[in-house]
Amino acid sequence: MKYSGDHQRIEPVSRNTLSPPAVAKIILNGFDRHYALFRYGAQRAKSLFESGAWRDIQQLSRERIEYYDTRVHECTTTLNAALKGSLAKPGDASADRALTAEQLDFWQEVKTEYIGLLGSHKQPECAETFFNSVSCRILHRDYFHNDFLFVRPALATEYIESKPPSYRVYYPTTEGLEKSLINMVADFGLAAPFADLPADARRVARMAVRQLRQRIPRDTGQRLAPDCQVHVLNSLFFRNKGAYVVGRLINQGAVFPFALALLRTPAGHTVIDALLHTTDDLSTLFSFTRAYFLVDMEAPSAYVHFLNTLLPRKPKAEIYSTIGLQKQGKTLFYRDFLQHLSHSRDAFDVSPGIKGMVMTVFSLPSYPYVFKLIRDRIAKPGMDHATVRRKYQMVKKHDRVGRMADTWEYSQVALPRARFSDTLLAELRSEVPSLIEETGESIILRHVYIERRMTPLNLYLARASDMAAEAAVRQYGDAIRELAAANIFPGDMLFKNFGVTRLGRVVFYDYDEIQRMTEMNFRRIPPAPYEEAELASEPWYPVGPNDVFPEEFGHFLLGNARIARAFNKYHAELLDAEWWQSCRSQAAQGRIEDIFPYDSSRRLHNATVQNTTFTL
Repeated sequence: MKYSGDHQRIEPVSRNTLSPPAVAKIILNGFDRHYALFRYGAQRAKSLFESGAWRDIQQLSRERIEYYDTRVHECTTTLNAALKGSLAKPGDASADRALTAEQLDFWQEVKTEYIGLLGSHKQPECAETFFNSVSCRILHRDYFHNDFLFVRPALATEYIESKPPSYRVYYPTTEGLEKSLINMVADFGLAAPFADLPADARRVARMAVRQLRQRIPRDTGQRLAPDCQVHVLNSLFFRNKGAYVVGRLINQGAVFPFALALLRTPAGHTVIDALLHTTDDLSTLFSFTRAYFLVDMEAPSAYVHFLNTLLPRKPKAEIYSTIGLQKQGKTLFYRDFLQHLSHSRDAFDVSPGIKGMVMTVFSLPSYPYVFKLIRDRIAKPGMDHATVRRKYQMVKKHDRVGRMADTWEYSQVALPRARFSDTLLAELRSEVPSLIEETGESIILRHVYIERRMTPLNLYLARASDMAAEAAVRQYGDAIRELAAANIFPGDMLFKNFGVTRLGRVVFYDYDEIQRMTEMNFRRIPPAPYEEAELASEPWYPVGPNDVFPEEFGHFLLGNARIARAFNKYHAELLDAEWWQSCRSQAAQGRIEDIFPYDSSRRLHNATVQNTTFTL
């Protein structure tokens, strides 16, 4: 499947030809154009990997995030022009915004016709989401309900398959494990020669056998069963400089997930760098703290179903997002959330921890996410709603290197008023009145960010044992180092702005002060001209808007003795302006340290990669 610029173009529609089938066809053509571009991007990623064009892969990944909204805007513009204002628009403030019976019937027919067009479609779930996006741009929010939107999916996706099928099958007990591995990798047809594929396959096989012997029950003789199979998804997963083979070994009904990490050497050869062989390995690879993969899928639901067998604890909403279909991830997240609301009774309440100056944060104790709204009055000079939104969009498009949480951004979210605690209602009315609307039974959030809930690092450190605290402080410093390597300066590095994940990783999640490293000026504090100057309320030296003095970090981070010991043991150089200046220089040159989404113990050999690599 190739894409050309004229493929699936949305043509203007004259008013007298606008019937429900015509409107349904316009919307589906708009989605098909979007998905053709989406797949073309993944196909480009393969050729860019083969040529070692790492900057271009990152640029492609950033640009692809905008594809969906651009296509929705195109489609909405076409329909609005054709409909001539015959349907209520979002934000219509007129008293007479009710649709006539004829208009209600018209849009219901559009949805019915659209469902009929999806019978043999390979991406029906994503096409339904696109229909919702277009409808919400045309209709007033009073009509965002089952009659006009796909609140629930209309078509099942469990058994949709592509041609060729979404995964290939290999039989290691028939052809041998090494031969299966060689065929598996060679079948991707990379136009980038391997340095020594048979040798890499032997290394993978040895590591795999060691792991399987530990996991296969002894009463089976610790052997692979005659019907043992290896299933491998038909497309490589590309991100930054890495390409990944993703699959599963099935032996007597047990599923063993795995991924092979492919890298390129300075000589332009491809090597198998690592074997990821546990669910936690795969969870880290597909983490919500990393950039989205570029992967070519004709039937995305088949890929999501496959990945869900490898990552049973990861919600499908997050899987859709991590493979680049974040709008579908948002749809599934919201459906899951509504389902949870209907099966729970606890109340939304203010989240525990130190309150921030920019965001009001609340949560539902029984649900593992937090809801963040930008305060009306931000007590930081130069900070406003538009600036905060730009920072969050910057993070969305940036390589998050496993250290920044992804967010879902929603508008016009209606939640049951009865589920809000009195404390939370009072806070919302006081801090974010412009972002809420109260109706008889609902609280409507005009704009909200939703993030996976983590334990705030300051609370974690307060309760942790000495050993756990030391590990967390080491992770904290590693997070700052890796963010700096990715050209991100966190700005506010207080522990309360970092969280601890289920796997013990420390992740940054407060983005209102982030800036690129290349925008900062890291300085040493000059000597005081006289002793009394150090006691003055104002500094004796000029301070520019982007000046940073790393030696000051210790004053607000290291007041606790055990935290100071751990920090100085692993990360003392983070208090040195010269270390930051060196990182800034490397970022300015495009030289970024390799940041692997897997532990060094998973690597097969110490393959040297190009000095100008980007994060994996």
